[in-house]
Amino acid sequence: MALDWLPQDNKIKDHNLWGDEHFGTQPPCTTYELRLVIDQEGNKIKGLNTAWIILNNPNQYNSYTTDMVKGVIAGFNRASMDRSVVAAIFTGVGDKAFCTGGNTKEYAEYYSGRPTEYGEYMDLFNGMVDAILNCKKPTICRVNGMRVAGGQEIGMACDITVSSDLAVFGQAGPRHGSAPDGGSTDFLPWYLGIEDAMWNCISCELWSAYKMNRVSLVSKVLPVLKKGGTFMRNPTVITDKYVENGEIVYGEFLKGEEFKKAKEAMKSVPTDFELLDKTVSDIIWTYTNLMPGCLMKSIDGIRLKKKFFWDQTKLANRHWLAANMATEAFLGFHAFNNRKLTGSDVIDFVKYRRLLADGHPFDAKLIEEVLPKPKSK
Repeated sequence: MALDWLPQDNKIKDHNLWGDEHFGTQPPCTTYELRLVIDQEGNKIKGLNTAWIILNNPNQYNSYTTDMVKGVIAGFNRASMDRSVVAAIFTGVGDKAFCTGGNTKEYAEYYSGRPTEYGEYMDLFNGMVDAILNCKKPTICRVNGMRVAGGQEIGMACDITVSSDLAVFGQAGPRHGSAPDGGSTDFLPWYLGIEDAMWNCISCELWSAYKMNRVSLVSKVLPVLKKGGTFMRNPTVITDKYVENGEIVYGEFLKGEEFKKAKEAMKSVPTDFELLDKTVSDIIWTYTNLMPGCLMKSIDGIRLKKKFFWDQTKLANRHWLAANMATEAFLGFHAFNNRKLTGSDVIDFVKYRRLLADGHPFDAKLIEEVLPKPKSK
């Protein structure tokens, strides 16, 4: 039956919210790139792309500034609305860090002591996590190095994580004046047993990529050290045993002198992300050969469980994190920001607890007492 009489508008609509104003090429910035999908033989597939949202601040371990957060939001929105994009890849520049969370220099020098300003920043941060969870394309976190603090949280918002085996993962909040309320307290009880979730959130202990894989927080781990044309596993991590003396040791770091020797041996070995990128490419090729509508319905069905708990607490957490910028976050971020002057990145916890036990007000005297002092020349 001919329907030529029906009016038609064949001009493709543009559903993207932003132009290029939130993207850049010079750090600190968020970079957005389109790259062609690659098949299993290495051929580029014309007309089908991957969207790469790249944190570009390597001198500060890809910590995100306010402007970079805007870039991440814009990047995932653009990827979501681009008909040619099969998947969105979230990564960082270099081989040292995917992301170490919020930029502590900006936190210390602008946001600390300004709760209202930080509350507005947290609206942006919440929008960043929402942008990842709402992206209508599969999201892959390509971990090229440290994924710590807020970096761990925005990474966990992604659907799949593929990691360099040199990467370390963990939280920093309670040690440096905050709480892991940017997703960890929401996601981890789903991912881990409740006590493992508790310890991971509060201890600020760093876990290896192999341990993250063992506990199902990371999908795939690939070696990136390449010596004489051969890839070698991270020598600082136990990867050849599962149990020793009744305890699981696979994925745990070596200790003492063994760790130091392994760390020293790594220094002269270059990194090569060939295996990591091939694995990312293979996952994307799997997505390419699935029905796109059915794929996204399936992904959103899984994401729904993550989003449920994230949505329950993100607004209350926003208000607490803002208020905290007037007290413990003020202490923690200033201590960390001035670590090169003082030789310490944390406050005197014992003295702080003693002052609180004595009912001391949070005032200039308390701040002076607990912050580390500059090193004498």
